[in-house]
Amino acid sequence: MDDSLYFSEQHLAVRDMVSAFARDHVAPVASQHDDASTFPWENVKKMGELGLLGIPWSEDIGGAGFDTISFMIAIEELAKVCASHSITISAHTTLGTSPIVNFGTPAQIAKYVPLLASGQVLGGFGLTEEAAGSDAGGTKTTAVKKDGYYLLNGSKRFITHAGVGEVFVVTAVTDPTKGTKGISSFVLTKESVDIEACRVLGVGHDDSLAPMKGFKAGKKEDKLGWRASDTRELLFDNVEVPAENLLGTEGLGFINFMKTLDAGRIGIAALSLGIAQGALDESLKYASVRKQFGAAIASFQGIQFQLSDIATEIEAGRHLVYHAAWLAQNGKPFGKEAAMAKLFCSEMAMRATIKAIQIHGGYGYTKDYPVERFMRDAKICEIGEGTSEIQRMVIARHLLKGLMA
Repeated sequence: MDDSLYFSEQHLAVRDMVSAFARDHVAPVASQHDDASTFPWENVKKMGELGLLGIPWSEDIGGAGFDTISFMIAIEELAKVCASHSITISAHTTLGTSPIVNFGTPAQIAKYVPLLASGQVLGGFGLTEEAAGSDAGGTKTTAVKKDGYYLLNGSKRFITHAGVGEVFVVTAVTDPTKGTKGISSFVLTKESVDIEACRVLGVGHDDSLAPMKGFKAGKKEDKLGWRASDTRELLFDNVEVPAENLLGTEGLGFINFMKTLDAGRIGIAALSLGIAQGALDESLKYASVRKQFGAAIASFQGIQFQLSDIATEIEAGRHLVYHAAWLAQNGKPFGKEAAMAKLFCSEMAMRATIKAIQIHGGYGYTKDYPVERFMRDAKICEIGEGTSEIQRMVIARHLLKGLMA
């Protein structure tokens, strides 16, 4: 892709900076964190210091003051070496912070966003439940309005940063008679499960955030991929949430979270794109040095065809990602384009990583090379923030809406 099509000099500078950070600090420890399923707090602190946890937010609320395209570049560059690091900035920013930026009151923004944008604390997004995955409108968590507060009960499942995070935006049913229009959203706070490590590092916790009694993280998931990303349940047991922590208007929580997911889909598309590019980079290196029958396997037509297919699909995916990002950045409708980018890039990342393992042969099936990790990390991209099936439904809805119009 011609860099000048979407990228300014500032964008290229962001790419160089994140690429260098990924190479020098992330790549050396990615496999270690994946093997042990440990959260990379040291690198999270560095990412906060570099401004990577608040890229698209203005400086007056603690952000780096860049834009959506810069944010997608950072996600892609990190995913080239470690999807777990990449989803940390993606989920924290789009899911954990953007609902407060977009739907919060000035007081809510002033209280929470500077802490999130600076990376002082991590944020998360509580939508998915045991029986409300693709059917997000099937939310069972309830919020009963009392005198000056809401009483929350229920749970959320598969929540990124559920353990390590301290600020969460979550949905709950406030009026069971209104369907999705009876779902509201709230800002909740708790302590990180790694509180001692946070105090030592000076990141991940802030004493100004009072933990809400009855709000805690559940068991940590033992996952196939994204193993260095913290994924757990969120549990609500008679949590008293102050009325001022209602996020946006009562009854608009579901609608606002769907808008948040539209933007999140571009982030997952960029992450998928980065995984695929990382797999291609590794395959090119390996094919150029691995010899069989007296020649580098890169000289074999069968290998060349696989490399060509991966590269061509990556090029197509890159246009889809940055076109959707450009639309979002310029205030234009982007729901269909985000779904297309997410669908294509997530499925393309699976195809690319499977081909990368094939190119590596038996070595690709071992942990001596990162392509097996890339394949494991790619799979969840077809599921999280809307499965491939949901993306096809979203795209079809846009197509049919245009036809009816």
